[in-house]
Amino acid sequence: MGREPAQSYLIALGSNRRHHLYGAPRQILRTAMEELAVLGTVVARSPVIATPPMGPAQRHFANAAALIVSEYDPDALLSGLQQIEREFGRRRWRRWGDRVLDLDIALWSGGAWRSDTLTIPHPGLRERSFVLGPARAIAPQWRDPETGLSVSQLFARLTKSRPTPR
Repeated sequence: MGREPAQSYLIALGSNRRHHLYGAPRQILRTAMEELAVLGTVVARSPVIATPPMGPAQRHFANAAALIVSEYDPDALLSGLQQIEREFGRRRWRRWGDRVLDLDIALWSGGAWRSDTLTIPHPGLRERSFVLGPARAIAPQWRDPETGLSVSQLFARLTKSRPTPR
């Protein structure tokens, strides 16, 4: 575990709680995108979008995506992302609850990855427009290693209107 040849990662960011120093969720994500530089080179940042709450969360989310190039392997990068979350005040106690900052590895240039603590692509990637929308803005041609579909294709499949049954 640790440093490897540089690889690219698509990081999904989310926030729906204010922070006493960084402010509202939109500003938290902008600051967090800058903080990702401690783990590698941030090569692209998506716009921040507003999305409805998911699961038991009560507040709307701000979501974004960033592309970083890092020498860390996926497990080491995950540890670094979790450290950034803790520095922003994240406490892991409730799945899908309100949070100051959530950082997930959505995709990796190395393809699929599985360990005790991490699965890439992110298991919810294909069902989450709040990840695919921002990802499409900065990495439309990146491919899901399991389906072979691009981020743009996944987003189109998820968001296409379906005919109503008669």
